[in-house]
Amino acid sequence: MRNANDKSLERIIDANFNRAKEGLRVCEDVCRFSLNEAKLTQGYKSVRHGLTRAVSALGIMDAIRSRDILADVGRRSTASELKRKNIGDIFYANSQRAKESLRVLEEFAKLRKTELAEDLKKLRYKVYALEKNVIEGR
Repeated sequence: MRNANDKSLERIIDANFNRAKEGLRVCEDVCRFSLNEAKLTQGYKSVRHGLTRAVSALGIMDAIRSRDILADVGRRSTASELKRKNIGDIFYANSQRAKESLRVLEEFAKLRKTELAEDLKKLRYKVYALEKNVIEGR
């Protein structure tokens, strides 16, 4: 397999940064407006801000410049993305989205700044804990 060139790496970082931030914001808003849980809301907000700091160190402006929406072969939604039964489904789908994207960022950070990979891993584990607390009603 060939190595990712700078532009493809930047596109991966950009797409997963956006996906993670979006998923975290949805989870944060469920905790804030639906569950009225200040501690959980703050937890998601903290992860979101930590993610911004980590990805900024990877060069987010370069990633944005490499964005190519029209040529993105995976930009269409799948049928499952369009179906949600309730707020719990919305929360769960976005929690999965955030965790998956954090993992991708963690892996690709290893090509740039290995210390950031560890920071991203810690953020991912915080999301695991937050998700569990939401599901258990804490």
